[in-house]
Amino acid sequence: MKLNRLFILLVFFADVVFAGTVTVNIKEWQVPYENSRPRDPYVAADGMVWFCGQRDAYIGVLDPASGEFKKYDMEDNERPHNLIIDSQGFVWYAGNTLGYIGRLDPATGEIRKYPMTNDDVRDPHTLVFDSKGDIWFTAQQSNFIGKLFVNTGEVKVVEVPTSRSRPYGIWMDSKDRPWIALFATNKLATVDPVSFAIREIELPREKTLPRRLVVTSDNTIWYVDYESGYLGQYNPETTEIKEWLMPGKKQSRPYGMTVDDQDRIWFVETGLKPNRLIGFDTKNREYFSATDIPSGGMSVRHMYYHSQDRTIWFGTDSNTIGRATLR
Repeated sequence: MKLNRLFILLVFFADVVFAGTVTVNIKEWQVPYENSRPRDPYVAADGMVWFCGQRDAYIGVLDPASGEFKKYDMEDNERPHNLIIDSQGFVWYAGNTLGYIGRLDPATGEIRKYPMTNDDVRDPHTLVFDSKGDIWFTAQQSNFIGKLFVNTGEVKVVEVPTSRSRPYGIWMDSKDRPWIALFATNKLATVDPVSFAIREIELPREKTLPRRLVVTSDNTIWYVDYESGYLGQYNPETTEIKEWLMPGKKQSRPYGMTVDDQDRIWFVETGLKPNRLIGFDTKNREYFSATDIPSGGMSVRHMYYHSQDRTIWFGTDSNTIGRATLR
């Protein structure tokens, strides 16, 4: 049976005028491990900033107060892709090239590996905690979405129905339901946390390539279209879709994305030189901030918002770790 869906797509075009209501101050630290693609920083409870050295097979940590770096080399030459930190201080990372999720104990340097139980799942990509501390993740090239139950080590996965869809960015809503950007399609996806049934949501413009997404406090889904330079909103309750052309338009190439504690969306236009950090007010539905990344960025792949001090953390292909302070 063919299912017909009704889409409501509203597209907004506007000249962008920034009112300057928010001051964005960006500081970058040059990573001492050359051309290692430092990425996906995450702030621990003690203020230390952990990140992945994707090209150089290490997990790194920055002390922002002193500027000192330390790294933990991967014994298996793994290229870690993304990391998150739990309430106990353990660093969980995606073993992207060797098919496992790893847990690093910063106190001892010990690493515990959680292998994929399905041999078809080769490349854990992006990780996110649910409210119970379990980890949902995407596997981009394998075309799976999965969940690691951290207490038992059980891994449960579901294959995306659309082949070669490249599940990429992932975020949780308030109902513990993961939402996923299917980067090689014009689709989003979500998985029922109980039944593991997967549902795809087709976006109206065929050329849309959603790469990252976030969920705001009203449980609407916001995504960046890497192909054509749009910020989009999907409302699961009404199925309404709205889009706003980005300041850099088709040249934007938006990639890293996050949301702050005021439901403002932040993303980086990586197609521009230098890369630009853009802010979007979801209440007024307008862009309100644009800030060049001092190093140029080259590419910002993922971002993390630290609510305690209202900072956005990111890594760049310019080999820096960056912090954007919002005031």
